[in-house]
Amino acid sequence: MSAAQLVVHRDKELMAQAAAARLITKVVDAQAARGSASVVLTGGRNGNGLLAALSSAPARDAIDWSRLDLWWGDERFLPEGDPERNVTQARAALLDSVPLDPARVHPMPASDGEYGSDADAAAAAYAAELAAAAGPEDHGPVPTFDVLMLGVGPDTHVASLFPELPAVRETERTVVGVHGAPKPPPTRISLTLPAIRAAREVWLLAAGEDKAKAAQIALSGAGEIQAPAAGAYGRARTLWLLDAAAAAQLPRGLYPPASA
Repeated sequence: MSAAQLVVHRDKELMAQAAAARLITKVVDAQAARGSASVVLTGGRNGNGLLAALSSAPARDAIDWSRLDLWWGDERFLPEGDPERNVTQARAALLDSVPLDPARVHPMPASDGEYGSDADAAAAAYAAELAAAAGPEDHGPVPTFDVLMLGVGPDTHVASLFPELPAVRETERTVVGVHGAPKPPPTRISLTLPAIRAAREVWLLAAGEDKAKAAQIALSGAGEIQAPAAGAYGRARTLWLLDAAAAAQLPRGLYPPASA
């Protein structure tokens, strides 16, 4: 478990640009060290804002996109191409504009795919895909992701792990179907906390005053069942990337001066 580090930026636009630059550096370094890199994407306004910033970043072509594996932390269990699906939004924000290897892009199954409306079967299939990509060096049923990004909800949820619901209590499976989510759509697929914690680095993104209470709760020692964001951490690094509004309720001594 790595202790959380905080970086606070002036506003959400600057946060997205700085996070995109940080991600470019991390991917380039991983590719130089190991030949490839793996990143877990997140949806929501902050995740998509980061992808849009990455799309327009001058240094984006420093990444060898053909040697990048992309996974997702969660997905809305909706038909392929639905505008609410995280993968649909990611394609629009970035993925369709860069030369990825389609075989290395791993979206979660859709509700009109081969598993039909069975979210649990779709989750099991994604878990099997992760296990197949894991090597002996990963020491577990998922690859050791270089960076796993998570948006933080106002209720402290991350991925589709909501406070007190069964998915956040899961300790064995790496991917689960989520039923009865408190925000629409109610049916989702999500990585579990054990899968999230396999990442070298976990980045939690929070911008806007509606995220301030969630950040304060998650960083104040709350338990992961009540505050799932508190249970999201990486093997080597846990990084909270916030704007000033989201950091407004945090003790000032918890983070260094704003980076810009």
